[in-house]
Amino acid sequence: MKFLLSVLFIASLCTTTLSAKEKYFVVERESQSVAIVEDGLAKRHMKNMHNMNHGVIKFDGNDGYLISRDGYVVKFDPKTEKKLAEYKTSKSAIGFVIGKNYVAVANYDDKSVDILTRDLKPLQKIKTGSKNVGIKIYKDKLIFAQMDNDKVSIYKNVNSGKASPKFKLEKEFNVGKMPFDAMIQGKTYIVGFFLTKGFGVIDLDKMSYKLIPVTGDGNKPVLKIPHFGFWSLSHDKTFIPAVGNNEVMVYDKKFNFLKNIKVQGLPVFTSLSPDQKYIAVTFSGKDFPYIQIIDTKTLKVIKTFHFKAKVLHVRWSQEYPALYVSVNGADEVDVINTKDWVLEREIYQIKRPSGIFLYKTSTKR
Repeated sequence: MKFLLSVLFIASLCTTTLSAKEKYFVVERESQSVAIVEDGLAKRHMKNMHNMNHGVIKFDGNDGYLISRDGYVVKFDPKTEKKLAEYKTSKSAIGFVIGKNYVAVANYDDKSVDILTRDLKPLQKIKTGSKNVGIKIYKDKLIFAQMDNDKVSIYKNVNSGKASPKFKLEKEFNVGKMPFDAMIQGKTYIVGFFLTKGFGVIDLDKMSYKLIPVTGDGNKPVLKIPHFGFWSLSHDKTFIPAVGNNEVMVYDKKFNFLKNIKVQGLPVFTSLSPDQKYIAVTFSGKDFPYIQIIDTKTLKVIKTFHFKAKVLHVRWSQEYPALYVSVNGADEVDVINTKDWVLEREIYQIKRPSGIFLYKTSTKR
C-alpha cells in the first residue's frame, strides 16, 4: 500500500499541469552545499556554498540569496542554480533582509550591519558595538536589535526612491535584557529577550514601545521565548513552542493566553500549514525523531510520526498535500502525504539535511 501511494503521489507531481512549480533548496549542514529537490527526487547539488551549519536561504522574485555561518552572503539564480556573486561581511553573520535595491546583513563578530547592493557590492557599514539580530524592513526603515546593548535601532533610508540607499539613525529604544530575535507583523516589530520575562512591541508608525509579560497556566511567567522563526501565526491564534515544557502554548492575536497543548516532548519548531488547519511540531532531545500534527481548530494532537533519526526542519508544500521533513541523521528528506497522513516517500542522496526552503517558479508544463 505504501509503495502504491508513493507511485500515485509521484505520478501526480509529474502529470498535473500547474501554473507554478515547486523547487526545494535543502541545506546540507556538513557539506558546504545545497541539495535541489524537484518532483520528489534529489536532482542536483550546489557546491562550495561555505559553512552551512546555520545556512539560511531567501528568495525575492528571480533572485536567490544565501547566508552562511561564516559570514558569506551568496547571490544565486534559483532557476539555473548558478552562483552569481558573493561577499563576506564578517566572521559570523546571523540574519539578512532583502530590500528593493539593497541587501542588509546583521553581523555577530564585527558588531555591525552591512548594506549591500542587490549584486552584493558594499554600500554602507553601520557599526553598533554589539552583536546584531532580528533585522527587518518596514517601508523605508531598517530595524534591528542590539543584543549586547539592550536596544532596538531604527534606521531610515534618506535616499528612498533613489538608486542607492543611505541609512541614518532615526530612533533607538532601550528594551529588555539581551534581545535575541524578532518578527514583524504589519507596523508592529516584536522582539524577544533571553533575560526579560516577556517581549517588546514597537509601533513603527507611532514610534512607541511597550513590554508585554508572557504568562502561561496559572499566570506563571514564561522564562524564555524561543526564536520567533519557530512561532506559527494563524489568522486568530499564535502558537509558541514552550521552552523546557512538553507543551505548545496558544495565545490570541493580542497575546492573551488561551491554552497549553500537551505534546510528545520538548517542542522546538511549530510550522503552520498553508490553509492554517494544522501545525507540525518538531522536538529536541530523546524525541528528536518525532513530529506531531496539531489541529488548529480543536487544539488537539491528531497524528504522531516517528522517523529514523533526528528531525531538524519541515516545510509544507503550497501546491500539493505534502509535508517535507529534514531527517538529518538518516541523510534523507521524507515526504508525508497530508491528505491521508501517511509517510509517502523517502528522498535519498541528501547529506545531513537541515533547513528546507521553497522556491516557486511560474513555468508551465
